[in-house]
Amino acid sequence: MLTPGMPLQAALIPDCSELEAHRAAYKKAKANDAIFVCIARHGQRWKVQLDAMASRKPLIPDQSMTVLRSAAEALVLGGIAEQINIGADYISMWPIRTEEEARAIAATFHAAMHGLQQLHILV
Repeated sequence: MLTPGMPLQAALIPDCSELEAHRAAYKKAKANDAIFVCIARHGQRWKVQLDAMASRKPLIPDQSMTVLRSAAEALVLGGIAEQINIGADYISMWPIRTEEEARAIAATFHAAMHGLQQLHILV
């Protein structure tokens, strides 16, 4: 059983290719006080999006976001994604070749953001 606000498994990452699906998934994340995560079709490829602002919990500190930025940059260097956009509370990566890759990346970054947020709250 999945607890609201917990990291999502790859198979449960919502496909927000349609605007209404995006709105519904973001609304659900806010209602569950969770970090928003989704994948969306980006032409023939896929995009991964995460947004910590959906959660009312403290934002992830810059030092922690540096770790996530390094991981995202490694995906670009490895040819998995071509572009990344990372802010204090937001991550997006695209284009990613397959839906399966996008789901795996989204789930991994979602778990990492969740863990870093929880660590920040604890400390």
